[in-house]
Amino acid sequence: MKKLYISFFILSALFMAGCSDDFLDVDQTKNVPGEPDQVNSDEGATTMVDAIYNTFLAWDMSSFAWNAVTSIITDDADKGSDPGDTGVDKAVIDALDYNASTPSFQSIWDYNYAGINRANQALYMLPKLDQVTPALKTRLEGEAKFLRAFMYFTLVKGYGGVPIVDHISPVPISQADKEMQLTRRSAADVYAFIEKDLNDAIEALPLKSAYSGSDVARVSKGSAYALLAKVSLYQKKWQNVVDNCNKVTGYSLVSDYSLQYKKEGEFGSESIFEINGIGSPTAPGFGIGNYTVSQAPRGAGGWGWGFNTPTQGLADAYEAGDVRKNATIIFRGSTLYDGRVVASTVSNPMYNYKAYSSAFYNLEFTDTNLRYLRYAEVLLMKAEALNELGQTDDAIPLLNAVRLRAHLGSTPAVSQSDVRTAIWKERRVEMAFEHDRWFDLIRTGQAQAAMAADGKTFIVGKHELWPIPTSFIREAGGLSQQNPGGY
Repeated sequence: MKKLYISFFILSALFMAGCSDDFLDVDQTKNVPGEPDQVNSDEGATTMVDAIYNTFLAWDMSSFAWNAVTSIITDDADKGSDPGDTGVDKAVIDALDYNASTPSFQSIWDYNYAGINRANQALYMLPKLDQVTPALKTRLEGEAKFLRAFMYFTLVKGYGGVPIVDHISPVPISQADKEMQLTRRSAADVYAFIEKDLNDAIEALPLKSAYSGSDVARVSKGSAYALLAKVSLYQKKWQNVVDNCNKVTGYSLVSDYSLQYKKEGEFGSESIFEINGIGSPTAPGFGIGNYTVSQAPRGAGGWGWGFNTPTQGLADAYEAGDVRKNATIIFRGSTLYDGRVVASTVSNPMYNYKAYSSAFYNLEFTDTNLRYLRYAEVLLMKAEALNELGQTDDAIPLLNAVRLRAHLGSTPAVSQSDVRTAIWKERRVEMAFEHDRWFDLIRTGQAQAAMAADGKTFIVGKHELWPIPTSFIREAGGLSQQNPGGY
């Protein structure tokens, strides 16, 4: 989707002055869009939903802050860069020494709610449009609900219970809406809201096979079933995980693991939901802002900032012969798939290969896509759920399918406990740098031991949830409480 700068998209004073959608260059105090005829066409309606997707292209939505709070924070990655370059707050996040004023947590909060507001505006406008093809309108409503659910899933995984904002508010905002937007709901309430949005999306969305051309970047029925399975995984609703994974049909593992992270591997048979980056050396870019260059090799012979570097612990987690290791990690002194040589003089010994762009490797906007849901994860989610249900013999073949694609043999694990550990390990090496490791460590109770092995101190009862931004707590007054990690 192209990044769209559209004057009729606004924030309706979402719940704090600091939560602005400023990359749309719009005054958030204006109550626009106004009349439905501004977008009362197939193209106009599609544009509204494109703007939700485009939230994911923002610098702090899917790039610098996102890498910090989901990757640098874990045992898979270090801050990287040079010792004197803290990346504003990347050093304190790496050391688990952050608090409620740490900027990256503010950014993730703000941008997800900005995207949610775009979804709410689209869902408000779409029923009013009588010149839009009915089938398209239905599909667009499904896309908006999927994307809203995805962003709420990010919020509840990171912060726990959060405010549920499900409609746009008039300006001036009513007292009832203000209190709704400032009151944290329980995590159970947020999960229930996500599930309702995803079930609505399932009814509205087509199968992936119905899309062609540029529409292959859009979410499908399979996307919604896969995300619903993942939402169930986090709630330990094991049978629901299995049932929804079984409905993710029409997908398959690609034979070459590394291919799916290259330009020619975009939206392949394994792709369920990925964000489309479009690089350009001359025109305004539509890629994820600085996603590639911020993680590229730094120092003499390098071309980037060098942040979010793989740890030795991650490198050691790969078994001998695992092709995923060299597809995930750029090693100092190696030659990349397009012939580019990584000088032996770059600052760090390892970098994130999945962030690499061959054509636009050193530009702000590249053609690198961000993979959020892949079929390999569906297999591993189903394996984990079956194993927890006591159906370990049925779980093992699914685990082995992922291992065999990586050129490994079948797992030696047989018991339920050993298979559980093997699945967790497989998620780590299969999905490294795909922004799941922190959440996996928290939901499975591995965080304290994993962080200790990486030289970090994880405090149980403090670090499970990210701190709620200070600006929101201040605005909320007594309506919302801070998480333990915010003090």
